[in-house]
Amino acid sequence: MAEGEEKKMELPTAKSKPDKKKKSEESGDTLWSRRDFFSLAGWAGFMASLGLSGAFFTRLLFPRVLFEPSPIFKAGRPGDYTLGEVSTKWVKDQRVWIVREEAGIYAIFAFCTHLGCTPKWLRTESKFKCPCHGSGFTMKGVNFEGPAPRALERLKISLGPDGLIQIDKSKKFLMEKDDWNKPGSIIAV
Repeated sequence: MAEGEEKKMELPTAKSKPDKKKKSEESGDTLWSRRDFFSLAGWAGFMASLGLSGAFFTRLLFPRVLFEPSPIFKAGRPGDYTLGEVSTKWVKDQRVWIVREEAGIYAIFAFCTHLGCTPKWLRTESKFKCPCHGSGFTMKGVNFEGPAPRALERLKISLGPDGLIQIDKSKKFLMEKDDWNKPGSIIAV
């Protein structure tokens, strides 16, 4: 070699090697390489999880509200109820019995104190009987047979300004706390 001439040596580079991607594109064998597919799948999974997280976060901004009917309802006039009788008119809709006695009118919550079943009023036997486990209650709601641990609960009852009976199911009176003698547990008629 001459002094002025430098020997050019070519080092192998990525450009000098045949590109597999170009070769496969030219031959038309595959649409994407494995690297392209997994890269795209990874980004798609990342974007999907980001989108779902954003949707869940947006859902948290709106409160979940359960709209329930009012616990207060009107049950007609005192004259609608017969002395010495239990009215089953409101059991299906409101789960309430209305009882009229000499002392006045009171409302009993139709909810067995054993496991929460709805007892039935047996007119011929003059008692409430729970169909689930056989608890029995007197006309006043006092338990006398079966596994029920305590008497039925009375509900707040009052006369409205329009002369109609109002019953509030959110306020309960318990016999064992001597609440049955408190104002609101019974209305004198």
